[in-house]
Amino acid sequence: MSCELSAIVAVCDDWGIGLDGGMVVRNREDMRHFVSCTTGHPVIMGRRTLESFPGGRPLKNRRNIVLTRDSGFSREGVEVAHTVEEALRAVEGEDEAWVIGGGEVYRQLLPLCSRAVVTRNRCVRRADAYFLDLDASPDWRVSGIREGGVTEEGVPFDFVTYENAGLLAGGV
Repeated sequence: MSCELSAIVAVCDDWGIGLDGGMVVRNREDMRHFVSCTTGHPVIMGRRTLESFPGGRPLKNRRNIVLTRDSGFSREGVEVAHTVEEALRAVEGEDEAWVIGGGEVYRQLLPLCSRAVVTRNRCVRRADAYFLDLDASPDWRVSGIREGGVTEEGVPFDFVTYENAGLLAGGV
């Protein structure tokens, strides 16, 4: 695959990422970071992630690719893929594409990602969707940490980049 696939996600200390289709921590700096990383690149997401955006509209200045099993799904401004293979074909020839959620899309595509850019919110919140605990995975290692700050709610956070050592070693 010529396109570098990266994941971007915001997690709590227990790797919780969402509740009832929404994020569990409000973090403006994380949103700015997300926009900075993904603008100008294709993003791959699930249908419910798209529907969680304001008005269910696709993100501006990005190719929006929705991975869904729903054969009847269509939305203006969105490319639809029904399999991981279709989603990967959609980004062929791109320099980089970002996997942006939700939980099931992360589970399917994370093994194919060379890196994961993780906003680590230092708290635990009620969640019904979780990201893989990269710290406990033998295939992932921290390649960089950038100090974040504190959210308006008083939650400290950092930006941690992980690289997929298993993929780099030819494991997938």
